[in-house]
Amino acid sequence: MISAYNIKPKFQQLLKPILELLFKCRVTANMITWAAIILSCLSGVIIWNHPFGISFILLPILLLIRMALNALDGMMARNYNMQSKLGEILNELGDVFSDLFIYFPLLFLFELNIYVLLVFLFLSIINEFAGILGKVITGKRRYDGPMGKSDRAFLVGLISLILYFNVPLISYTNYAIILASTLLIISTYIRIVKTLKPE
Repeated sequence: MISAYNIKPKFQQLLKPILELLFKCRVTANMITWAAIILSCLSGVIIWNHPFGISFILLPILLLIRMALNALDGMMARNYNMQSKLGEILNELGDVFSDLFIYFPLLFLFELNIYVLLVFLFLSIINEFAGILGKVITGKRRYDGPMGKSDRAFLVGLISLILYFNVPLISYTNYAIILASTLLIISTYIRIVKTLKPE
């Protein structure tokens, strides 16, 4: 299934110089994970308090930085032997916590129906849980799309960027999030099936 996760290796390749610099500065994998969580919380607070204007361009930039940090913490852990149980807990819980902080302000920024947003957030958590179950059962974390973490960030960032340029899309944002929720159900189903019947 098509997913932004498929381009992750190329994205990581671009981040290698940054990774080496961070390692030289004695930055640890867990420090990067905490930075991603703090950035997400600050992003949510800013957008909640300023759901207009600059927030439309700020959101995709912050989502891209968060994606980079999420990639860097895993690369740091694997490449420099920093893997730990604490790091894994921080990574998984941090992702869910960060998603809630970043996406809940979309209620105002995208003028979403509260129930549409809550269903999207609920299905996002279930989707991540299904991915974690894959690792518990088979030893392999499932990241299958079509609406995994990276796909959600790409979609939300794209909508926000379009709205920044005053394209009259705001009346369709609820439909876009409903579509994303439908894809989340498909993604979760795929993760469960591949966990039960590993390739």
